[in-house]
Amino acid sequence: MAKVKEYGPVDERFTWINLPVDDLDDLLEIGNTYGISEEMLAYASDKNERARLEYDDDTDTLLIIFNIANKKKVNYHYETLPMTFIIRNNVLLTFAHEDNDYVIQLMKHYIHRHSDEGLYKFLFSSLFLIVKEYFPLVEEMDRERNLLTKELRTRTTRKNLFNLSDLETGIAYFRTGARQNEILLEQFRSPSLFKRLDGIDIEELDDAVIEAKQLVEMTELSWQILDRLSDTYNNVLNNNLNETMRILTVLSILLTVPTIVTGFYGMNMDLPFVQSRFSWVFALIISALGWWILARILKRFFDKH
Repeated sequence: MAKVKEYGPVDERFTWINLPVDDLDDLLEIGNTYGISEEMLAYASDKNERARLEYDDDTDTLLIIFNIANKKKVNYHYETLPMTFIIRNNVLLTFAHEDNDYVIQLMKHYIHRHSDEGLYKFLFSSLFLIVKEYFPLVEEMDRERNLLTKELRTRTTRKNLFNLSDLETGIAYFRTGARQNEILLEQFRSPSLFKRLDGIDIEELDDAVIEAKQLVEMTELSWQILDRLSDTYNNVLNNNLNETMRILTVLSILLTVPTIVTGFYGMNMDLPFVQSRFSWVFALIISALGWWILARILKRFFDKH
């Protein structure tokens, strides 16, 4: 059987059990031991689950899937991961893997300092700590954005644009995760769950909700700034491309002048100065004059548009 770790007050107010999620067979055995359904265990092992709260009346089991920040960048950007909490019979089950180990460590430090707290106070405190861990990462992305903005003002390179795209992707994950977490915490105010909480639990829930709302506002602001920054540089690139195409169009039109002039002088036609040894000079003069006239016409045209 998988190694099960128990923390916190056992046989008093509640028990916290941290379970590994590496082996599904071990999870099923653990589920039988603690009366957890296979469906809920499948949620715990799925890294693509969205944040939500579910309550099973038949077994009196509460499932919480909360978004945590993955502190290791994936493909050059940050992502979020679901972490599962299950409450049944005054037992709190968490499911551990490599990417959420820092959350387990935070919870361990907290429970060692507050060993006399109740189950829901501990749960909301843990969720509060999880939300708080987002802020340094968002601030880091904001610093990267400011540095990137300075570089983009100097030189718009593919590398800088890819870095901007990575920042947009990372903040999109955090923005979505923060919103889902806020909605989940608000669901604890439903009558069926709220009646389980005492005054201390409610205070801790309020703190977690406030922190979640602040994170939503922070990620929303960062998202809007990055979105406008991206739109700005897309417009800059489009303008640069339009300017390049305009220059190439003008050059291609101007280059037709000497082609037409030399084409006429290459025909067997009785043209002015065709017998002179300086006929090429006259061709150049006519071409230059045609260039000047056509350039003036094109300049007036583009100035109006």
